[in-house]
Amino acid sequence: MIKGSELRQAFISASNHIGNLRQEVDALNVFPVPDGDTGTNMSMTISAAAKELENKDDDCSVGDIAHTAASALLRGARGNSGVILSLLFRGFSKGLADKNEADGEDIALALRLGVEAAYKAVMKPTEGTILTVARMAAESAQDYCIENPNADAVAVFENILKAAEEALAQTPELLPVLKKAGVVDAGGKGFVVIIEGMLSVLRDGVVIASNDAKTTSTETLYNDRNAAGEYEGEITFTYCTEFIVLKNDDADDPLKLRAYLESIGDCVVVVDDDEIIKVHVHTDNPGNALQEGLKFGMLTKMKIENMREQHAAANKAAKNAQKETNVFEYAPVDPEVEYGFVAVAAGEGIQNLFRDLGVNNIVSGGQTMNPSTEDILEAIHATPAKTVFVLPNNKNIIMAAEQAIKLADRKVCVLPTRTIPQGVCAMLAFDPDADVAENQLNMTKAFDHVKTGQLTFAARDSEIDGKPIKQGEIIALENGKLTYSGKELNKVAVKTVRSMTDKDTTFITIYYGEDVTEETALELEELLKAKLSEDIEINVINGGQPVYYYIISAE
Repeated sequence: MIKGSELRQAFISASNHIGNLRQEVDALNVFPVPDGDTGTNMSMTISAAAKELENKDDDCSVGDIAHTAASALLRGARGNSGVILSLLFRGFSKGLADKNEADGEDIALALRLGVEAAYKAVMKPTEGTILTVARMAAESAQDYCIENPNADAVAVFENILKAAEEALAQTPELLPVLKKAGVVDAGGKGFVVIIEGMLSVLRDGVVIASNDAKTTSTETLYNDRNAAGEYEGEITFTYCTEFIVLKNDDADDPLKLRAYLESIGDCVVVVDDDEIIKVHVHTDNPGNALQEGLKFGMLTKMKIENMREQHAAANKAAKNAQKETNVFEYAPVDPEVEYGFVAVAAGEGIQNLFRDLGVNNIVSGGQTMNPSTEDILEAIHATPAKTVFVLPNNKNIIMAAEQAIKLADRKVCVLPTRTIPQGVCAMLAFDPDADVAENQLNMTKAFDHVKTGQLTFAARDSEIDGKPIKQGEIIALENGKLTYSGKELNKVAVKTVRSMTDKDTTFITIYYGEDVTEETALELEELLKAKLSEDIEINVINGGQPVYYYIISAE
């Protein structure tokens, strides 16, 4: 039988193990674009759970530990791999609900429920990925329990690891791109590493230690965060008060707690799930807020900070931190207008463009910088609207944004924009006089028609249609597909733009990045004017984005 204390240590060990090996997992990303963030996203996602579990008592049940981990994973989920990991353990926690200890059958059932939850959440599951590895491990565990009634929990975990390793080895046969690159799936590898970390505790009683030199924890990324953050204007209440309520079985409606907090402060956020209530309030009486919270259950994660004391230094620090380390801090506000917008973007020029188009809050992020579900949730709560449209603008951020829907205290509509040009087109199609459904339909139709080109560098050796690409070469993507490579930036850019245009093209917009000079961008504009029809209008904008030398929009 597995006790709650053992499961708690297993999660912490798994977090340390994936943190130590995250670069190894990152390196398995076969696409040469400089993302390579699967291991990092999975590490940062599970580290959110480990951080929550560090404060749990050893006498907690396995059900309580699994639920705490699942809740933290959901809020800390980053990238598609992190979201899928959170969904696996979300279902896992349901399988262990109300369990004081877990036997082998409990573990097998819990993993099966986790796999079912993950598959349901992915619109078009791709075999040969983490989903396959987890599914085959779960199926093997179920078969093992049928063949071995009253199977020991540790033996089941050993079976899960063995089956996961075998499934991982098969991923290149299911995904040709993996076979061509001679690697296994990165997400599947991350899942195996996490199970290894858990089994180290459950079988051997050893918590794998964290290698600080390699581990990137949520705490490390956010060590500059504070209460004042980017708070603008006069501070009405002095203390930023945050805490989590572990709900009593007979806890009253959390809306009553919210109503009380609004009577003693502002910037109130009260978000609850099955067993916790997460609270944020600005007030002059933090003690009263805590006392009221105690009526709903036991308190944990209490934090009280003096915003007046921090205000002057915090504004400057937050701006610098947001540029350098992808740090976000938003003051929650109540809905006042019908519609609001949150967009994920990197680069001062692109961020300013979205603001000009009406976006209320920008979450800094994109390629190589995937914000978590909670980062997006904070931006949603800082948007004073009854309905908030979210533009992820990156395919690896869409799932994390969608997880925020169920956690938000207002209606959220995630538009699955995969690129910056798609996000811009969506904003241009918004109609303030239309209802939510009509806007969702029209904005989606608009961004589906835009073509996106992206120029970056090859992060690793690869090939296009049998032609080898060397690490460091310029590469181009059209709507996510690798098309051209070369050594001269503007030559590759011209080929890309010409490939993207047809008789119906009327506008070309080029956003140049932080590593491209204005002179180089204007040279590209002149080259394109000489190559393209005079009827095509070309606009060049200083996007300031990292990673991509050019982001190109063709309409």
